[in-house]
Amino acid sequence: MGFSHLQFLFFQQFQGWSFQCPKNNIDSLYHSADVEVPAACAILIFLFALQHYGTHRVGFLFAPVVITWLLCISAIGVYNIFYWNPKVYQALSPFYMYKFLKKTQKGGWMSLGGILLCITGSEAMFADLGHFSQLSIKIAFTFVVYPSLILAYMGQAAYLSKHHILETDYRIGFYVSVPEKIRWPVLVIAIFAAVVGSQAIITGTFSIIKQCSALGCFPRVKIIHTSSKMHGQIYIPEINWTLMLLCLAVTVGFRDTKRMGNASGLAVITVMLVTTCLMSLVIVLCWHKSVFLAILFIFFFGSIEALYFSASLIKFLEGAWVPIALALIFSAIMYVWHYGTLKKYEFDVQNKVSINWLLALGPTLGIVRVRGIGLIHTELVSGIPAIFSHFVTNLPAFHQVVVFLCIKSVPVPHVSPKERFLVGRVGPKEYRLYRCIARYGYRDVHKDDLEFEKDLICSIAEFIRSERPECSIPILDSENDERMTVIGTSSSNLEGIRMHEDGDVDSSEIVGTSEPRVAKSPEKVRKRVRFIVPESSQIDNGMKEELRELMEAREAGMAFILGHSYVRAKKGSSLIKKIVINLGYDFLRRNSRGPTYALSIAHASTLEVGMVYQV
Repeated sequence: MGFSHLQFLFFQQFQGWSFQCPKNNIDSLYHSADVEVPAACAILIFLFALQHYGTHRVGFLFAPVVITWLLCISAIGVYNIFYWNPKVYQALSPFYMYKFLKKTQKGGWMSLGGILLCITGSEAMFADLGHFSQLSIKIAFTFVVYPSLILAYMGQAAYLSKHHILETDYRIGFYVSVPEKIRWPVLVIAIFAAVVGSQAIITGTFSIIKQCSALGCFPRVKIIHTSSKMHGQIYIPEINWTLMLLCLAVTVGFRDTKRMGNASGLAVITVMLVTTCLMSLVIVLCWHKSVFLAILFIFFFGSIEALYFSASLIKFLEGAWVPIALALIFSAIMYVWHYGTLKKYEFDVQNKVSINWLLALGPTLGIVRVRGIGLIHTELVSGIPAIFSHFVTNLPAFHQVVVFLCIKSVPVPHVSPKERFLVGRVGPKEYRLYRCIARYGYRDVHKDDLEFEKDLICSIAEFIRSERPECSIPILDSENDERMTVIGTSSSNLEGIRMHEDGDVDSSEIVGTSEPRVAKSPEKVRKRVRFIVPESSQIDNGMKEELRELMEAREAGMAFILGHSYVRAKKGSSLIKKIVINLGYDFLRRNSRGPTYALSIAHASTLEVGMVYQV
């Protein structure tokens, strides 16, 4: 919905441009519409083309521009109040609102849709909660933004109270109320402020899409972090260019601020109404307040917003249909993706392999165990995925160490590095099968593949060293008892096992308390791995042997086994389900990005196992 407000900002400034000079001068130079639309489109294209550079390079200019703009409209408002009508402050009383609606009745109710433009854009502040704290937003809005807007609108009201009958072509009250000598500088500041405001909408859109994708509610997209210091600054190419095309289409299609304003107004009041409804749930479920308080909240604020919402709906055919149509399209995409992903996960859960099948195979799993680590990606947090049985049934060999890796996005902003991994065993010790669950918040940044591999191996080694009943957290499933231990990353667990990789060293120093030594000029340098164990650790022979095998497997290399699934609706499904799964979800899956870890894995180390999911 934010794109309708974004292009409205630019077009409003350029439409105001044509009102800066007397009408006869403008007509002698150009027709205003022939300049407004191309100029707005040019700036929109320029703005979106710069997004991949990130905002950290020019972000320091945003605050001065916004402060200058707010001080500018505040000063103009104060000037108009004292020059035209000092008594306009009385309009702050709600009595005049009641008097206005009582006198105008239906006409006043219909005009509420236009009044929404006074608050259009305020929702962008809350979309940027991923970049600013709640306290900073409260302080900025209460002490800077709100007083500036009140003074600006009071100044316009003071001017219009003396010029409410205009026989000219002026249509924008703000630019008319600006003193003629400073109109051009004010226009320049307004354009810069529109750029900053639009950037807030774009940045907020990127943040929301990233969070929805992390929660499995939106197809996977390419997320580029544009700043190495500010993790919240991201760039999503697909969303960026889609947003640009939508903005250009609406700008060229509507060509005036009236219909753009109707679209933006309905989008804003819909967001507010939905937020109020969700807030009532927060009051009950999160704050644990009484249901009566939640009903009072939604009744008070919801009735006011419903009044504005109904007034905006009557402008449906005059541009307000755009945000409704886009909301339906994006809701359908999110529903199809979430439904297909959920059904695929349910299929994995229902078809996971029994632990009894694994025990019946014996420690060798009935196949040849070769050196190396086999990393199997799965969505399951317990049990053995069907892809593993499918693999060992068709191939006669597998790796000596097998790790079932599950990367989970949890519905919290951040997961502490000390609680990043959950590590446990699958089956007896001699099977050398491990399960590792890597947990990330929706605002966490995934590490690169080399650092992640190192943290993963260290977490397994630390699990082997500290495996005791009192250090484990039992997680039960229906068929077996898997005990998972919380393990932090290597950088957060300074007292745990450290892994060192260097050239050829003596293999007798697998485990020890000494510092890593530099190899003495071997003829052929070969990558070696060594675990450095804290002095206080008590390592028995079984643990030492298991760590030795893990070290040898790491030296031999790591293979990534990825499942390539084809989801189809099973026989007997309804027509709607077949359309959603076979057409909708399949189209989104084929055109969405693969998992982040799959994109960074070398093709030579990757093995894809195809399976058909009948859901």
